[in-house]
Amino acid sequence: MASFQLDDQVLIQETLFVRILTLNRPRQLNALSLEMLSRLSQLFLAYEDDANAKLIILKGKGRAFCAGGDVAIVHRRFLEGNLKFGEKIGEKLLTLTYLVATCSKPQVSILNGIVMGGGVGISVHGKFRVATENSIFAMPENSLGLFPDVGSSYFLSRLPGFFGEYLGLTGARLDGAEMLACGLATHLVPSAKLSLLEKSLISRAASATSSSFDLAFISAIIDEHSLQQPALTEKSALHKMDVIDKCFSRPTVEDILSALEKEVTTTDANKAGDEWLASTIRSLKNASPMSLKICLRSIREGRVQAMDECLAREYRISCHVMRGQISKDFREGCRAILWDKDKKPKWKPSSLELITEHMVDHYFSRLDGDEELKLPQRCNLNVFANAKL
Repeated sequence: MASFQLDDQVLIQETLFVRILTLNRPRQLNALSLEMLSRLSQLFLAYEDDANAKLIILKGKGRAFCAGGDVAIVHRRFLEGNLKFGEKIGEKLLTLTYLVATCSKPQVSILNGIVMGGGVGISVHGKFRVATENSIFAMPENSLGLFPDVGSSYFLSRLPGFFGEYLGLTGARLDGAEMLACGLATHLVPSAKLSLLEKSLISRAASATSSSFDLAFISAIIDEHSLQQPALTEKSALHKMDVIDKCFSRPTVEDILSALEKEVTTTDANKAGDEWLASTIRSLKNASPMSLKICLRSIREGRVQAMDECLAREYRISCHVMRGQISKDFREGCRAILWDKDKKPKWKPSSLELITEHMVDHYFSRLDGDEELKLPQRCNLNVFANAKL
């Protein structure tokens, strides 16, 4: 018999062996509030020690899984003079990301709808990521004067070739089939079958022995409801991997832009290729130059770092971004995109050429000793966090 608890922003349903968590802010596209982050962290810690919790299912109510952290409330607190609230949200979000990544209990995330920013962080580090035909993935932080965090320097750097640099820098969107093809999703299930999938997981968890209910068993259940080889659309960026690897492997953002612009002049570029190149270049030119510089360096460092190292570095960067000592682009991005909604941010510095290496170094510098991110002690890091993607 299932029990159901109403916990306002996080709905909790518990069967004998399965814990189902539903993000419940549909009007805000399930953007993660401070309360949600705290509650989810409590639950993940509790389930770690719950012998009956064989499986965690995480999903969202409405048309989004999760659109990310609640950036609007961070900006509102800025305007009210609370300059530390953004750092608190960052600490809670990255700590939850770490708990998800190191959780020994299998997690099935149902990514039906929008999954962006922080929503990616609380799902992609789990073992099973189920996309649907409604899935829309993106890491759009650079267009807001932020940068992709939530362990993105870890998972983006481990995607095929330099596809992670492409996604992180441009904020490009992927559909469910593309998420599956590049490894961000482990399965693609038609949304009409999600209810049946959930029932199957619950019933099989109840009937299986603890030893038999392993990762292979769970994967096989999801496979029964999955599309095995969904076709990519003609316009998919994954068809452009040769150009992506050629351009986004360059050492600097300026070099990447130059390489893309050079591709435009090639004679064999077809119309679809021209549109994709123009859109990619436009996304880079519209983003915060400082965010682009930070993003590329963060992903490159993430290629050789473990999960906890990536999160510690991302927290440092996040705090420096919030404090705005070098650039206040995050506040300007919030004003232009979320507050005044004129969609015309005035970035400072206004161009890549005005940004020195010393300025970028500032964002990667250590915080004062007691300000560094303090992740909880976990015994599963080597086994789980570095092996899920």
